[in-house]
Amino acid sequence: MIRAKITGIGMHVPPRVITNHDLEKILDTSDEWITTRTGIKERRIAEEWEKASDLALPAAEEAIKNAGLTSKDIDAVIVATSTPDMTFPSTACFLSDKLGCSKPMAFDISAACSGFIYGLTVGNSFILSGQFKNVLVVGAEVFSRIIDWNDRSTAVIFGDGAGAVVLSKADGDRGILSAAMKSDGSHWGSLYCPVGEKLRMRGRETFKLAIKSMETASKKALNKAGIDLEKISLVIPHQANIRIINALAERLELPEEKVFSNIHKYGNTSAASIPIAMYEAYKEKKFKEGDYILLTAFGGGLTWGAVVLKF
Repeated sequence: MIRAKITGIGMHVPPRVITNHDLEKILDTSDEWITTRTGIKERRIAEEWEKASDLALPAAEEAIKNAGLTSKDIDAVIVATSTPDMTFPSTACFLSDKLGCSKPMAFDISAACSGFIYGLTVGNSFILSGQFKNVLVVGAEVFSRIIDWNDRSTAVIFGDGAGAVVLSKADGDRGILSAAMKSDGSHWGSLYCPVGEKLRMRGRETFKLAIKSMETASKKALNKAGIDLEKISLVIPHQANIRIINALAERLELPEEKVFSNIHKYGNTSAASIPIAMYEAYKEKKFKEGDYILLTAFGGGLTWGAVVLKF
């Protein structure tokens, strides 16, 4: 059976670290307040000259190298981002040029924090249709550009970074097994960013919607894959808020060790959070080849979804 298998993973975060104690100096907040409510201790912030494609480049290069490929082997580049280099051309076009790809299909996906999950689903479809053999899927964000640094409800949450995977055509049972994707535009006001303005969020409303949507999507994706939750080795949720992650684990009746989180180090990196978390979980040997993995996310739109894969 033909599958779209993850053959390479990569990540990159800017070296500049902003801690909770740094934020105490400019906001009416404290390390205790931020940690208790979000689980975040620090986040990475891009330099003024760095764009989404600049963060994406090292992550993509690492993923391609780990897949045993070169940039010339990439047939399509999909970048999930809400903070593109420009309105157009797409960040994917800039990235493919920086990588030295051989004129691949390249485009961006705008689905906020669900973008990477959406990108995986699109890349999977390209491979299953027989159109492409190798698809690069990247989540890259510079949310520091759209944050109101005077608003403690959002300034403490978000960070910058990029993560990437290579999906390759493969025979066998390893690869993406199912996906469940949804959106509901009636909830756009819970999390949004007007053109040329700063991000706005209704925290309590977003919290409730996030837990419900990820729980529903996860169960649907598992059902479509014909996989019981007990077979899942690791759940990698969007790193939005530790309380959301813990509430999701409780809803799914999962032990703590089966749900991965690195939000304390990077904050919410939007579309980049899942590939960054996947990279670190793999490096920490939280899962291995042949294990079943569940990825789930929600984001502005409202968008949400889940993917079940056999790594």
